[in-house]
Amino acid sequence: MRLGRIASPDGVAFVVIEGDSTHSAVCREVAEQYLSRNPTFTGRSWPLADVRLLAPILASKVVCMGKNYAAHAREMGGEAPEDPVIFLKPNTAIIGPNVAIQLPADAHPVHHEGELVIVIERPCKDVPAAKAADYILGYTIANDVSARDQQKKDGQWMRAKGHDTFCPVGPWIETDVDPSGLDIRTEVNGTVRQGSNTALLLHDVGAIVEWVSAVMTLLPGDLILTGTPEGVGPIEDGDTVSITVEGIGTLTNPVVRKGK
Repeated sequence: MRLGRIASPDGVAFVVIEGDSTHSAVCREVAEQYLSRNPTFTGRSWPLADVRLLAPILASKVVCMGKNYAAHAREMGGEAPEDPVIFLKPNTAIIGPNVAIQLPADAHPVHHEGELVIVIERPCKDVPAAKAADYILGYTIANDVSARDQQKKDGQWMRAKGHDTFCPVGPWIETDVDPSGLDIRTEVNGTVRQGSNTALLLHDVGAIVEWVSAVMTLLPGDLILTGTPEGVGPIEDGDTVSITVEGIGTLTNPVVRKGK
């Protein structure tokens, strides 16, 4: 089941998206003011082609995994640490599909990072890995946009990864997908930059939920970005970034430079 959030001629709505083709898919409005695997329908619906997809969830926080693919850790100049590394992006960084990533005028270079995302369904604290699936609504896609010069200068990652628009999310949440072996690909202007598989995650979904929920309570709608594979690289004004995760879909965003 695909769960999403749309802007329609009638306003903003949470929906279930049915159908495989953009031209024939239908968005069925759900009555609840949140997304769940057991929605109640209002009876209203819109063709997907007639609405605008928004970021599918309004997260209270965005938790990110650093260096969770060995090859990416090496391309960044080191080996992956034994324990997971986590950091936060503010929820104000979240944007939806087709919304522009805005590069700060003084940030060079800014990199794309395509990632599989865990979406939490219910309050989650001290959850063992074996029970993680009981707390997961589904999976979506994100771009952990990162200003590398600020990351290096600051010695920590909050400013570099926390700018407004630095967390594109979407296009929807897929509830029926096995996250353990999904191909993940990032393209910039149609050229493949990143190509990997979630089977190469150093810490899998269960381990991630266990580690993060031992630190903080996760709330419904919270997002956990699982880490990016090797191949990160710069994005520039005028580029288009598309991230595809097998079984979920494609998240596409244009890129603009602020101040132009």
